[in-house]
Amino acid sequence: MAFIYKSEITPSKLELVQRWIPSQGWFTGDAAGLAPHAAFRFDDPEGEVGIESLLLRAVNGSTLQVPLTYRGAPLAGAEAHLVGEMEHSVLGHRWVYDGAGDPASIAAFATAAFTGGREAELVVDGERELRAPTARVAGSGTDSEGVDASRVAHPMVAVAGSDTVVSAGGIRLVLHRVPVAATAAIADAITGTWDGQGEPALLAEASRN
Repeated sequence: MAFIYKSEITPSKLELVQRWIPSQGWFTGDAAGLAPHAAFRFDDPEGEVGIESLLLRAVNGSTLQVPLTYRGAPLAGAEAHLVGEMEHSVLGHRWVYDGAGDPASIAAFATAAFTGGREAELVVDGERELRAPTARVAGSGTDSEGVDASRVAHPMVAVAGSDTVVSAGGIRLVLHRVPVAATAAIADAITGTWDGQGEPALLAEASRN
């Protein structure tokens, strides 16, 4: 389960993304016109890193996927993937990273794809007050074993059109920044549905080298 808090965040997640995203090779369009639409979270087995993927609505009506991680200290060697820093009224100063370059996020996405994992249960303020997810996701794989973050500690990240391709520790992960129509031909993938997206959309694909 993912623990979330009733808090104030400065700057907001959207403001951080809007400042950062114009410099990304996979993004085209109007950053100022992006708006929150839905999101989902994955668990960090160590309980240290917040892992969340934002689904933003673009001016043209398309959906953009931006996976983020939230850390209480800088991630060594990940300066190129830093989205920004923010103040959290409960957790304090946080470093926000592009999930494509953070081993915790890479492992979470790959594990969900390989094992048939789903979004994390959202628990508010450490109590059993559950919050309904705004996006529901599911992996298609049937493996019994996931991927440890230590295995993907040194990712190579490349841009392929509107996709981000991550290679690390014998794992290849393709993050679809613009979710596409799902196809049954992909063995290990993550698909999702949210308001306005009734048919599963393809969010990520994983494979083992």
